[in-house]
Amino acid sequence: MAVKITELQKQLMDRIDTSDLVQVEKVERYIDLVKSFRRINKIINKEGESITTENGSQRFTKAHPLISERNKINASLLSIEKSFGFEIEKETKYGARDLI
Repeated sequence: MAVKITELQKQLMDRIDTSDLVQVEKVERYIDLVKSFRRINKIINKEGESITTENGSQRFTKAHPLISERNKINASLLSIEKSFGFEIEKETKYGARDLI
């Protein structure tokens, strides 16, 4: 199930300092990239992950050109996520003493 863009944007805006215009801009860029990623994904799903190209008498199959663009967008999304600096909740490690 895909997350609604409006809910994603709201959650991000709730987690940042909205008075910091750089952080607000990052959220806007992130949302734009998510929209682009989804559009590209929709096209790839519709057309298939490989395409057949005909050049005169030659015919060959290759990966859809948008796959590399999708990968670039994904890398950009991950980069922006890291730049937000959200703290990741660490999993609690239990030892033998915790069993008693």
